[in-house]
Amino acid sequence: MRDNILEHRFVESFPEALQPGVLYVSLEYGSVAHSCCCGCGEEVVTPLTPTDWNITYDGETVTLHPSVGSWTLPCRSHYVIRRNRVIQAPPWSDAEVAAERRRDRSAKAAHYGLKAPALPELVDPERAAGVRAGPPAAGGWKSRLLSWLRGPKI
Repeated sequence: MRDNILEHRFVESFPEALQPGVLYVSLEYGSVAHSCCCGCGEEVVTPLTPTDWNITYDGETVTLHPSVGSWTLPCRSHYVIRRNRVIQAPPWSDAEVAAERRRDRSAKAAHYGLKAPALPELVDPERAAGVRAGPPAAGGWKSRLLSWLRGPKI
């Protein structure tokens, strides 16, 4: 890992270019963004929802839970951010990643009262890896979440 310690910044929205070594926390948009800690320069965004990631702020440091796994990026980095420190985690196999994606879809279905078999593919591969896909959608976080859960219109 290139970045072993991150400085956290609470912001309304993310800057155009994310500075390496900085963890941007936007409570307004319910997400956290940072430049991948391996040093590859890719932007990683983690949504803060009951079934995705959550943060703990102790007045001095930030912990992001669960781990960050950039499975669709060439680096395939995997790490934990605990009290502003980056802890490298073991790599996951493709089978482990697929199992986690299935578990994630089931957790979302259960939490939001959807039937798991009828649940559409919730995210594209880039979004599953936490790659920033562009500016946040308009509306409140609840409407953005519902739109994201419904997936693309077919």
